[in-house]
Amino acid sequence: MILQNWWYTTLMGIKEPVQPPLAGHVKADVLIIGGGAAGLAAALRLMDQGTDVVLLERNICGGSSTGKSAGFLTPDSELDLSQLVRRFGPQGARDLWEVATTGVEIMTSVVKQHSIQCDLVRQDSLFVSNGAAGWKAVQEEAECRKLLGFPCVLYSADEIPSILGSQSYSGAVRYADTFAINPLLYAQGVKQLLMKNGVRIYEAAEVRAIEGRTARTHLGSVTAKEIIFCADKLTPALTTYSWSVYHAQTFLAVSEPLEETDISAMFPEQPLQCWDSDLIYTYYRLTGDRRLLVGGGSLATTYSSNDVTAPRVIDRIIRQLKEKFPCIRHVEFIQYWPGRIDMTRDLLPTVLRDERRPWIHYVLGCVGLPWASFCGDFAARHVLDDVGCDDHKYYRYFSIDRGFLLPVWLEKIVGKEPVFAVNNAWATYYQVDTARKIRYRENRF
Repeated sequence: MILQNWWYTTLMGIKEPVQPPLAGHVKADVLIIGGGAAGLAAALRLMDQGTDVVLLERNICGGSSTGKSAGFLTPDSELDLSQLVRRFGPQGARDLWEVATTGVEIMTSVVKQHSIQCDLVRQDSLFVSNGAAGWKAVQEEAECRKLLGFPCVLYSADEIPSILGSQSYSGAVRYADTFAINPLLYAQGVKQLLMKNGVRIYEAAEVRAIEGRTARTHLGSVTAKEIIFCADKLTPALTTYSWSVYHAQTFLAVSEPLEETDISAMFPEQPLQCWDSDLIYTYYRLTGDRRLLVGGGSLATTYSSNDVTAPRVIDRIIRQLKEKFPCIRHVEFIQYWPGRIDMTRDLLPTVLRDERRPWIHYVLGCVGLPWASFCGDFAARHVLDDVGCDDHKYYRYFSIDRGFLLPVWLEKIVGKEPVFAVNNAWATYYQVDTARKIRYRENRF
């Protein structure tokens, strides 16, 4: 396999994939820092209102976490519905599920409305279980979906072969109205739409400092009335809120195009986007051009502070997947790539306004494209008309003041990596938030 991001390969031949960096000083109503799913969603919302917007991206739009992802457009990210019910109760889970379903709608609607060519495919989601513990998790997921009135289908181990060409899973739960895309082509397509409607976009324009209402790059600066900060992999030199995020490292690989017989053997009924019940889970789906996309990680590398680029992790994932699906043993995987995804200690995004500088809005640690899209759109709506918005409850859910199992100060003693890992695991399996009051004051700003 070649160490190369497949989504970057698909950019070959598209018109104007790169915009020049910012040079000189410009002014705007709103500056957006970061051109991933969150920043693009914020720009789309502001574009529709005729706001004068500048967007700065240090890479190309979609070139960081967004363009390294698997392109799943499903409400599930790191937290399943059953985990949200445990943490926040039925109403809180419904609120947060609406975040992700709205994010899916934001992305799919702009693709369909503007005919963005980004390999959008409709695929049902399938959460598959490994062993008895996994089967219990899948059953809990199905029960929670029924509790909240969300349709689903529960499959036993004996029923799995009717939808998957594998005898290895102990069960699964399936639900519809989910999609998948080429995330980098999506980002570049939205970029073209934004520029066509007057949004000024500068790529290779990394923000190195923010002074008052002015953001400075290596060649220029932008002064704006409001700033929406949607960048990832932040440093303390840029913002004091960098302490609130860390990262998980994942690995993906893409295969050669599959023959129709291979597809039918792996997905007897129709292609599905799947992930399993392991803590470091494996996920896979079929792309629109019939390639198998596979991703996952390992305990040793997920929270590592150093990037791993060797193929050993993804090789193991592919080998294990082929053991589960003997029908694809002959399939060759041609490219693989690692990616670091920003995340918070409890796996929910952080969205806030700086109390000392209330013109700066932050969208941090969004795991999953739909969550990022909702949060970017949310921040932009509150920039436009905070008083008129009726969804301030999300400032509570996504507050930076959230509590964690292990306190933040412990990171200074034992390091950020182990504390994040423990807090992530606790949030996934045990954390309960329903009795906790998250501080938020109406008209705070």
